[in-house]
Amino acid sequence: MDPATKLSFDSPLLRVYEDGRMERLFGTETTPPGHDAATGVTSKDVVLDGTTSVFARLYIPTDLLLGSNTQPKKLPILLYLHGGGLVLESASSPTYHRYLNSLVCKAGVLAVSVNYRLAPEHPIPAAYEDSWTALTWAASRDDPWLSEHGDAGRVFLAGDSGGANIVHNISIMAGTRDGLPPGALLEGAIVLHPMFGGKEPVDGEGLFTREIMEKLWPLICPDSRDGLDDPRMNPMARGAPSLQKLACRKLLVCSADLDYARPRAAAYCEAVKASGWRGTVEWLESGGEEHVFFINKPDCDESLKLMDRVVAFLAGN
Repeated sequence: MDPATKLSFDSPLLRVYEDGRMERLFGTETTPPGHDAATGVTSKDVVLDGTTSVFARLYIPTDLLLGSNTQPKKLPILLYLHGGGLVLESASSPTYHRYLNSLVCKAGVLAVSVNYRLAPEHPIPAAYEDSWTALTWAASRDDPWLSEHGDAGRVFLAGDSGGANIVHNISIMAGTRDGLPPGALLEGAIVLHPMFGGKEPVDGEGLFTREIMEKLWPLICPDSRDGLDDPRMNPMARGAPSLQKLACRKLLVCSADLDYARPRAAAYCEAVKASGWRGTVEWLESGGEEHVFFINKPDCDESLKLMDRVVAFLAGN
């Protein structure tokens, strides 16, 4: 069979052919930054690494740029990691652009949405290293928006699906490396419908979910020796860094009752609670909804409830 037509990997996310060609089945659309009149939020793209072309899309309430705020104040800095199984989507995706505009409007934060490199062209740990670079850059406030309007003493992480996996991993990195720049504090992390896995099933985990992860992880991280028990995919695996190393002060873990990834998310939440970690952890479950529903159905009742909780968490409530 012609290598140009023979598949070496096939999934609902993407196809890889034996000649190396890839076909992403969705998540390739992009939209430019700029002013969003509906939310009153302005965005711009900033290149973080000219060698890798990794960039971040920054979001800020427009009134701060116009100087119309009579009592200017520093805003919390939110680093957001988009979903897509570490193989799809981008910071310029229309769905994520819409979500970040809405979140910044409602929460009053300065957001940094990271366009990390995707597998399989750039296997793990590229996404983690890119996100770590973005976190330290944002915490250093090395941009006029960040230096003038960002509060490095209130840095938050958030991400969904594959991005939530990154949130966990860079929070561990912040607790095991030299940490963030002086004066920067990782206040909290929001783990939305996280993508985790493991060789042994957890309570309620479906066979289909395990089969997908068993196919996907070797594509994302071909050099992994531990398979699905790689600590970056399974935070509860033997030999994984202690969950006490999570650098944030508080953690919000979210899922939905019809989310195929819910069993792993729930197990992760309980493992953090049982680890002796000194922070506070909260579980939020949306009813009657599926994986990352809030990205695709932002106006449904459960999406609005979830947004309200995320906003309250960022506000310190």
